[in-house]
Amino acid sequence: MTESGRTPFVAGNWKMNTDRAGAIALIEGLKPLAMELTGSVELGVCPPFVYLDAARGALEGSAIALGAQDVYHAANGAFTGEVSLSMLADLGVRHVLTGHSERRHVIGEDDGLVASKTRATLSAGIGCILCIGETLEQRKAGETDEVNRRQVLTALDGIPRADLDKLTIAYEPVWAIGTGLAATPDDAQDAHAKIRALIAETVDGALASSIRILYGGS
Repeated sequence: MTESGRTPFVAGNWKMNTDRAGAIALIEGLKPLAMELTGSVELGVCPPFVYLDAARGALEGSAIALGAQDVYHAANGAFTGEVSLSMLADLGVRHVLTGHSERRHVIGEDDGLVASKTRATLSAGIGCILCIGETLEQRKAGETDEVNRRQVLTALDGIPRADLDKLTIAYEPVWAIGTGLAATPDDAQDAHAKIRALIAETVDGALASSIRILYGGS
């Protein structure tokens, strides 16, 4: 735990990569490293949906948390190809990514859909890693703070305060994902400070102090 009282959290999003054997092998390679960090850093992995069950088995007995890359907000129904929160909970999933930049900018999810997924995830008692961040065009236009503020406020609108204790925010500038570009430490710290100030302004200081804000990107 750091001086802030927040335990660092590192989560790996595997995206649409690995096969079953590769997923298990990767986890087996991570487990000894995770043991060295027990108590000082929390770790999580987010494999593709089809390998969540295999990953759960491989993770048994380790301190590495199982995460999912996405979810649908409805409890059940005629939503072909989607996965519900109860299904993820049945597999032992402890964290769900919402609003990842590829979901927003490749798949086409808007702020409203991201908000629905975020609200449903937290309501189900599962940890939510809300991803936010600006595109290169938005950054060049000086809109970084505006984009981050809009995405945070829209996603958290209407969520009960008690549920927000299970929230993590990941600032992942879109222009620094898979492009070879990377934000500087100062860039990331500036964004994090403003996000934390926004939480203090719109929710309360206790949450602003305790919430973990990650950096995601190259």
